Amino acid sequence: MPAAPPQTPLLSVEHLSVHFVQGENRTVAVDDVSFTVGKGETVALVGESGSGKSVTALSVLKLLPYPAAEHPAGGRIMFKGNDLLAASDKALRQVRGNDVTMIFQEPMSSLNPLHTIERQIGEILSIHQGLSGKRARKRILELLAEVGIRDAEKRLTAYPHQLSGGQRQRVMIAMALANEPDLLIADEPTTALDVTVQAQILKLLKEIQTRTGMALLFITHDLGIVRKIADRVCVMTKGRIVEQGPTKEIFEHPQHDYTRHLLAAEPKGAPPAADETAPIVMAADDLKVWFPIKAGFFRHTIDNVKAVDGVDIAVRRGQTLGVVGESGSGKTTLGLALMRLISSNGTIRFKGERIDGRGFQAMRPLRRNMQIVFQDPFGSLSPRMSVGEIIAEGLRVHAPGLREAEREAKVAHALEEVGLDPASRHRYPHEFSGGQRQRIAIARAMVLEPDFVMLDEPTSALDMSVQAQVVDLLRDLQKRHGLSYLFISHDLKVVRALANEVVVMRNGLIVERGTAEQIFTAPQTDYTKALIAAAFAIETAPEGVVSQ
Repeated sequence: MPAAPPQTPLLSVEHLSVHFVQGENRTVAVDDVSFTVGKGETVALVGESGSGKSVTALSVLKLLPYPAAEHPAGGRIMFKGNDLLAASDKALRQVRGNDVTMIFQEPMSSLNPLHTIERQIGEILSIHQGLSGKRARKRILELLAEVGIRDAEKRLTAYPHQLSGGQRQRVMIAMALANEPDLLIADEPTTALDVTVQAQILKLLKEIQTRTGMALLFITHDLGIVRKIADRVCVMTKGRIVEQGPTKEIFEHPQHDYTRHLLAAEPKGAPPAADETAPIVMAADDLKVWFPIKAGFFRHTIDNVKAVDGVDIAVRRGQTLGVVGESGSGKTTLGLALMRLISSNGTIRFKGERIDGRGFQAMRPLRRNMQIVFQDPFGSLSPRMSVGEIIAEGLRVHAPGLREAEREAKVAHALEEVGLDPASRHRYPHEFSGGQRQRIAIARAMVLEPDFVMLDEPTSALDMSVQAQVVDLLRDLQKRHGLSYLFISHDLKVVRALANEVVVMRNGLIVERGTAEQIFTAPQTDYTKALIAAAFAIETAPEGVVSQ
């Protein structure tokens, strides 16, 4: 019998090139890229930040800032036989959100800050499925439960800023899956998620693929996830695909030097030895942060979300204290309370001085010595300021006596330390990839040479090789300046490479604490064991141990 004709791909990207044009300057972001995605297939685009992965994905739905982005080579993006690059706005509106959906890398900048979670998911169900009222609410609760948001009914009235970074990402995933699309483009969908929820989300995506035949274009820097989920891999660098093929073949027999470089890169080494007699820089006793839940016409408090519930911690000079736990466990809230950026109850001491009762003005003289790197770099960098102005802003406030040339030199040095070209300081945040923006945020904090730095998922947006560079950088700065870090992360491999001591949080409480060696080699609680199993083993964490 004659052989069956080859199946037409669901998505076919053919000779795609994208140039960004600003005045007389032209930047090649994507250069002659071609690949296909079949029905029910998972294709992963991998590469370092700035390699062109996200620009390629955004091109599929024509979400790039035209006319600043050009397609000079006349490439095509074929979806179900139609060229999306040549499609009208009306035709694209039929495709976007219905046939093709996308999970963006930074949920805080993708969710509407003025609308509740229920309204934002409900809008999608209303437009594409005609659901409203009780039917819509039932479906919203189902979606939130599927993506692992605990107490989903209590979260319906929450706004994006009231959720953790991981919870916001899960809301984005629920919105993308609401219409069970033919193609889901996932741009770093598990970046902000802890390892146990990563396993849940990957399992959920696979189940939906099996049930609906959905195809998945998966963009990530996490090669561990790629190995688990992808059928084929496309390796990108400098805007080009340098190698593509079946996942097993790419991982076991990489042909290109760049692919081998990616596979070999991960954070290694150990933190500098901590002096147990060193003075305590930051400490808290019985720290509590409760968020009231209000209801009724008069908005009476009917309950509280106990984000942090009676926590004691201490960080010594030159020490890194790692804070780990699932998203929503209270890690970031703890850090913000220590920095006096949100209200709390309990005692907080910085370098032996009580600061828990200080207001904004009283805290200002201390801000130079206590800096923060936020989880969402795009949301924390002003879009109206150049990178050089962003990094120099703290110097203008806290070191007004510096001459302009001295400020410029410090900014250039800070950019070099985080692996960016000092010449890029005249560009704006939107011109950088997510990983590059995170490095800018780190440079902004380090340029003031503080005593204490809160690092909230500082490597979550970075590819593996840059993670290793940043970990080495943070260790080097710590050795030279005796810095103290509060390192908040769901990436236990990075925590192990950087932290001297670790506290494990769950539901606002510390459930286990000890040296990094004790926590990673001999965990005592089932919850800690589940986290470590999910991070370091191929098997997922035991059912029922992680949050539902």
